[in-house]
Amino acid sequence: MALNGAYGHIAKKDGMVDTSHRTVLYVDGVTVSFDGFKALDDLSLYVDDGNLHCIIGPNGAGKTTLLDVITGKTRPDTGSLFYGQSIDLSKLSESEIAQAGIGRKFQKPTVFEHHTLFENLELALKCNKGVWHSLFGILTPIQRRRIAEVLETIGLTDQVDQKAGLLSHGQKQWLEIGMLLMQDPGLLLLDEPVAGMTPQEIETSANLLKSLSGERTVVVVEHDMEFVRAIAQWVTVLHEGRVLAEGKMDEVQHNPKVIEVYLGE
Repeated sequence: MALNGAYGHIAKKDGMVDTSHRTVLYVDGVTVSFDGFKALDDLSLYVDDGNLHCIIGPNGAGKTTLLDVITGKTRPDTGSLFYGQSIDLSKLSESEIAQAGIGRKFQKPTVFEHHTLFENLELALKCNKGVWHSLFGILTPIQRRRIAEVLETIGLTDQVDQKAGLLSHGQKQWLEIGMLLMQDPGLLLLDEPVAGMTPQEIETSANLLKSLSGERTVVVVEHDMEFVRAIAQWVTVLHEGRVLAEGKMDEVQHNPKVIEVYLGE
């Protein structure tokens, strides 16, 4: 079966997806129904490796359900999902999908507020989380350098010994992104990462996400259109569980269908 995605030809052979053309996430013909309501309706989309891909759409368009399906929280009724060349996400549990290299951040930040930033990142390390390690594990120099690198990436080096509960809302969001980075995911899924932020925090977040793309793939679900304009390399617009339009932001924002159902301009 040959399929044409947004960035080129994708061939599916013997249950494997050929991603030689840079597609890293492959969603084909996915349908999810809840009590007869189709949250996703034969949805197909493709995400390019290293891209900063934004998904927008009105409430009820299926954005969160799509993230739920990709991460294994919700199982599709029909369709297929592949990550990389051969990882069939429909056959993996949520934890296995995370271990395969897909990290997800929900809208509300979840950090250990009574622990320092250093301790939060230490707890997020991609390593053995057994009782022995938790009680007696000693960080290696490489692990300490990795924590320092992530703190620099998220711009919170000066707060390393501060309790996470004392951070601003935006800083908590960045810390949680840092906790995901400690697990070294190839694909980051971020659900409304700038909701509730100040204008300055939004600008800082834009710079952070742009710095992450390239080395890894970033998918952002967002309602803030100015933020999307600032960061998106590719935009997919969902409506009633289907792809309504996709392309560069300047193309999407002038699409008559998008203006009618979403932008209201």
